[in-house]
Amino acid sequence: MSRKDWGIFLGTMLVIAAFPWLVKPVKAISHYLDVMVFAGIFSLVSIGLSMLMGYGGQISMAQAAFFGIGAYTSGILTSHFGINPWAAMPVGILASSLVAWLIGIPALRLKGHYLAMATLGFGVIVTIVLNEEVEWTGGPSGMGDIPGLSLAGVKITSDVAYYYLVWAMVFLALIFCFHVLHSRVGRALRAIHEEEMAAEAMGVPTARFKIQVFVLGAALAALAGSLYTHYVTFLNPASFNLMWSIRFVLMVMVGGMQSLWGALLGTILMTFVGNEWLHVFADFEILAYGAILLLVALFLPKGLVSLMSLRGGSRKVPAPLTDGSS
Repeated sequence: MSRKDWGIFLGTMLVIAAFPWLVKPVKAISHYLDVMVFAGIFSLVSIGLSMLMGYGGQISMAQAAFFGIGAYTSGILTSHFGINPWAAMPVGILASSLVAWLIGIPALRLKGHYLAMATLGFGVIVTIVLNEEVEWTGGPSGMGDIPGLSLAGVKITSDVAYYYLVWAMVFLALIFCFHVLHSRVGRALRAIHEEEMAAEAMGVPTARFKIQVFVLGAALAALAGSLYTHYVTFLNPASFNLMWSIRFVLMVMVGGMQSLWGALLGTILMTFVGNEWLHVFADFEILAYGAILLLVALFLPKGLVSLMSLRGGSRKVPAPLTDGSS
């Protein structure tokens, strides 16, 4: 990370660390801690989506599906087979990554809206499977009896403890993604985003890098799904449908697709909007999300981050590096 990114990183860590102690004593906003736990979980999804869309230039409407694969894999292994949640979580990440790799090989040959439609179709298939496999997933009624996480034999029952666990994962994911962006892979992704044919002509293995960033996004979504599972200890297919994929895309767009900090900012803001303020629209909530998406696309196409100079990882494209470059 650059010096500026490190400064933002440390400042954000301090704010996140202090947040529980600022809201807990105030009864009217004490539930904000729970909202921030969900914001941290969703941030893992949006960070991966930012890498995929903002830097790799690939559109995905399947992040909720990968989120669900990680969640249900972890939930099934722990509730049906008694496997330790910490052992189940890597299995969920591996399962989601494998599925992403398998569908990514043919799907990533498509571009633009065609790719969006292909990933949307995959997301719909996953939702149908989750609803129909009643024996394993509980179907539309959902599945419960999912154990929570524990550390050194002590169950994590406190919202504060889970809050710090989730946000520790978020910061580790940020460090990893910034490292990727400042590596040869990151430079190749920027080149692919700017002009894929030119990047390929310069020797960049575009197909390989596109699949890798697609798998990375799926892996982060699966990790988020596992954390979600063991926090709410109940799963329902409605939490992983197309609407959630739209929400994840909206989170990244509102914050700024071309910035990891923007993804984080947009996710926190939209989680509060969805959990606290949009309920007044009841059945018209989908129209409210559509209006937000339209307004952002028209008047703030680079997201909120464009107003705050937090564009972590400059989008300036250096000369593309070939596969053998250091």
